[in-house]
Amino acid sequence: MKDDPPNDPAASAMSRPVVLRTRALSRYHGDFIVLDAIDLEIRKGEKIAILGPSGAGKSTLIRCFNRIEAHDSGKLSIHGQVIDRNTDLVKLRGMVGLVFQDYNLFPHLSVLDNCTLAPRIVRHADPVGARDLALQFLEKMGIAEQAEKYPAQLSGGQRQRVAIARALCMQPEIMLFDEPTAALDPEAISDVKNIINDLCAAGITTVFVTHEMGFARHVADRVMFMDRGKLLETAPAATFFHAPDSPRARAFLDRMLCL
Repeated sequence: MKDDPPNDPAASAMSRPVVLRTRALSRYHGDFIVLDAIDLEIRKGEKIAILGPSGAGKSTLIRCFNRIEAHDSGKLSIHGQVIDRNTDLVKLRGMVGLVFQDYNLFPHLSVLDNCTLAPRIVRHADPVGARDLALQFLEKMGIAEQAEKYPAQLSGGQRQRVAIARALCMQPEIMLFDEPTAALDPEAISDVKNIINDLCAAGITTVFVTHEMGFARHVADRVMFMDRGKLLETAPAATFFHAPDSPRARAFLDRMLCL
């Protein structure tokens, strides 16, 4: 077996500390198993793509990471701290940000107010400081000039950037993205790719669910492949897209890459 190349990002990540771990994590809807005994580890600064067919449990999994959905059994820990019903959700969601597929921006608030609301209310941030921080992140997202506009006045790509800036205003250590490129044009998809790379360069771990194989291939360090609530395969992105191990992953890729 050949050694990993020295510049392999998935290999180099293995020396970093684990920031998120699950053991036998499960989630049920009645008798239906949504997540089936998921075991995984994610390390600081990694870019993880979660792939699989619709209904595989991908979005449910990342929602469990910041407890928007609660797991029913098994164990979830972040920085070694067990996440359960006794966890301080305000503190957890300050550490673990989630950018929703439909952005979930408040339509009656300006871009700037969308970004400053949570820091002011949840973290009791000084309004001036919250505003300065929001403008800093809006500038980083290339959208500072839209600060006084409302979500309905923005394009899909612009709303995506606002949603990312809003999450960053809570200064999370882990960022979760649910379909970050859905309904975006190719230029906006390229922008999201650059944003995720910048986040990881700044030490923020990113986990994203996507159906865009090209995006996952060019952004992710590692791929986690799910089907029917199970985590079937975890591999470096280059390995997964070249030679996936499981027959189900090979069939999935054959179908997706031929579309």
